[in-house]
Amino acid sequence: MTAAAPLMLHHEVVQPGWVDYNDHLNDGYYLVVFSNATTALMDHIALGPAEREATGHTFFTLEMHINYLKEVMGGTEVRVATQILGHDEKRLHIFHTMFAAGSTEPVATNEQMQINYDMKARRTCPFQPQVLAKIEAIARVQARLPRPANAGRNITLAKKG
Repeated sequence: MTAAAPLMLHHEVVQPGWVDYNDHLNDGYYLVVFSNATTALMDHIALGPAEREATGHTFFTLEMHINYLKEVMGGTEVRVATQILGHDEKRLHIFHTMFAAGSTEPVATNEQMQINYDMKARRTCPFQPQVLAKIEAIARVQARLPRPANAGRNITLAKKG
């Protein structure tokens, strides 16, 4: 039996063009890193470039939320842990946690809702059986993981007394 753990499928170095005037990773480039982590997940579940070309199936993003927890400096290597929070026949709810290399403290989190899309038919559709089987296998193992603290957050200002 596989131990319950987030998938560690993606890492990359913060590029010079991704930083702002403070040498911090610019907020938009956090999304680039998280998007690259989603692409790595796609490769892992049989939605890589060859499968996308052959089937026309891909992911479209329906919704996402980023939490910026710590500053990330230019040149830092980051890695992303990925957890499946839920799925149905067409949708995949995922949660990414970004870490600076050598650290166990998160620097950012990203929650996403993806939907399976058939580019040839130009519509959403159920996952193909081999993709769904991989998603279900990962979800079964990860079901034992605690729900991430930032999952399901929304943006709001608390009303003052």
